[in-house]
Amino acid sequence: MIFRLIHAAASRARALMYRFLGVRIEGACWLRAIEIPRHHRAIRIGIGVALDRGTVLLVTGETNGPEKIVIGRATYVNRCTIIDASARIEIGERCMIGPFCYITDHDHAFGPGRHPADGPLVSAPTRIGDHCWLGAHVTILKGVTIGEGSVIGAGSVVTKSVPVNTVAAGNPARVLKTLSA
Repeated sequence: MIFRLIHAAASRARALMYRFLGVRIEGACWLRAIEIPRHHRAIRIGIGVALDRGTVLLVTGETNGPEKIVIGRATYVNRCTIIDASARIEIGERCMIGPFCYITDHDHAFGPGRHPADGPLVSAPTRIGDHCWLGAHVTILKGVTIGEGSVIGAGSVVTKSVPVNTVAAGNPARVLKTLSA
């Protein structure tokens, strides 16, 4: 009981600190030991969101304009997940994201005689629809849309968009079946 009260107080203090730094937190949420290293004003967190220990919300590049990371209400992000945005990553409402996931909207330009770190970022918005479930160790790459109600199997690397109400898995992920409504 006492540990629960301590964790709740720490979560509230973290939310207050991030609000002060500019993160738009739309209501009560649960923030464990998360990390938001910079560009706080480019992040919006919906009411009822839970971000577990080790979650990193990382925004790169220019931050003028709309938010670059948007997490919909009542979404749960499990331990040690990284959300890495340079254009825009939008996660819908009531999603479940497993531990050790990586969600990005960019990669590096590269070619002969050019080191990847020297090239510009190549970005395309990434979107996860409402009511999606990502298993543990899932990687979502730039420009991908995961359709509403879809499930992505553990360990998958999603390189192409996934339709609504679909189960996909593998590396690269491929559609395994459609879920009936």
